[in-house]
Amino acid sequence: MNARAPQPRPGILDIQAYVPGESTVPGGMTPIKLSSNETPIGASPKAIAAFQAEAGHLERYPDGASTKLRQALARVYGLNADRIVCGAGSDEVLNLVAQAYLGPGDEAIYTAHGFLVYPIAIQARGATPVVAPEKDLRTDVDAILARVTPRTKMVFIANPNNPTGTYIPFDEVRRLHAGLPAHTLLVLDAAYCEYVRRNDYEAGLELVATTQNTVMTRTFSKIHGLAALRLGWIYAPEAVADVLNRIRGPFNVSAPAIAAGIAAIEDRGHQEAAIAHNERWLPWLQGELEQLGLKVTPSVGNFLLVHFPADPAKGAASADAFLKSRAIIVRRVAGYGLPNALRITIGTEADNRAVAAALGEFLKAKAA
Repeated sequence: MNARAPQPRPGILDIQAYVPGESTVPGGMTPIKLSSNETPIGASPKAIAAFQAEAGHLERYPDGASTKLRQALARVYGLNADRIVCGAGSDEVLNLVAQAYLGPGDEAIYTAHGFLVYPIAIQARGATPVVAPEKDLRTDVDAILARVTPRTKMVFIANPNNPTGTYIPFDEVRRLHAGLPAHTLLVLDAAYCEYVRRNDYEAGLELVATTQNTVMTRTFSKIHGLAALRLGWIYAPEAVADVLNRIRGPFNVSAPAIAAGIAAIEDRGHQEAAIAHNERWLPWLQGELEQLGLKVTPSVGNFLLVHFPADPAKGAASADAFLKSRAIIVRRVAGYGLPNALRITIGTEADNRAVAAALGEFLKAKAA
C-alpha cells in the first residue's frame, strides 16, 4: 500500500467484502436464478403501479421521515409508528444500529452460520466480532450466553437464519434476552419471518415492545418482492429509534420505494399467494432432493440448504458447476463455513422441476 495515499482506519482492510449471489452464467444464456432468495411470484401489481406513479415526480425529494410508510406498517402490525425507522434495505438499518452502539473495544456476537453482513457491520465500527457455535445448524442460546462479557454490546441473531433456514422458538429468544446484560442490545433479524408457519415462532415485536434493549429488523426484499428498491425497517424502543434517526441519511428511502412499500404491505392477498406457493414447493423440492440421496436441512424460509458428499467429484463445487452448465444458478455457501453445501431458493414450478432434474442428472453421471 502506498504510504502517501489516504489510509483507511485500522481494521477496515481486514473485512471480507460481502459477495452476493451470482446472476449470470457463461455463454450469455438466460439463467434460472435461484441464488438470492427472491420471490418467484414477483412484486405485487399494486406495488408496481405505485412505483410507476412516482415516475412523474422524480425532481422532488422524498419525505425524509418515510411518514406514510411508517404509518402503514403501524396499521398493519399494530405498532407505534414513532418507533419505526425505515432504511435502504434491512442492511442499512443493521449497519445503523452497529454505527450507533459499537466502537473500538466493544464486542458483538453472532452465530457461526449467521448472515455475513453482521461481521462486516461489527468490524466496520472497530468492534470485535465474536462467533458462537451453532447446534445442528441452529442458534445455540447457551453458546451465545457463554460468550457474553462486560464488553458485549450487541448480539445478532437471524430468526429464521440465512443460509440454514432453521429457527429457534420464541421461548428460546426470551431466554437469550433474559441472560443478557441491560447494556447489551439484542438484534433480531426477521427477514424471512412471513414464511414461517410454526406455532412456537414470533418475529420479535412483543419483546421490542416490552424491553429497552431489543430491536427487530425486517425487509421488503423477500416476500414482498421489492429487492431492487432496497427497502427495510426496524422496530425499536423509542430511545433507540431516536438515536437511529439522528445518524441516518436525511433522505435515505426514495419516494418510489416508499410508495411501493405502502402498496406492498397493504396487499395481503399477494403475500398469501407467495406463502401458498412456498408451502407447496418447498416440501416438494426437499422431497425430490432427498429421494436423490441428498441431505437437506429442514427450512422454514423460502430456500433449502442442500448438503453434498465431501468427495470433490460429487461435492458442492462440482454440483454448482454442473448446474451452471444447465444455466441454473444457486448459492455457494463456503463463506458461511459450509463448503459442502448449496443454498437453493424456491423458484417457479418450472424452476423447481429444472433444478431437481439437473441434480438428478449430476448424481447419475457421478454414480456411473
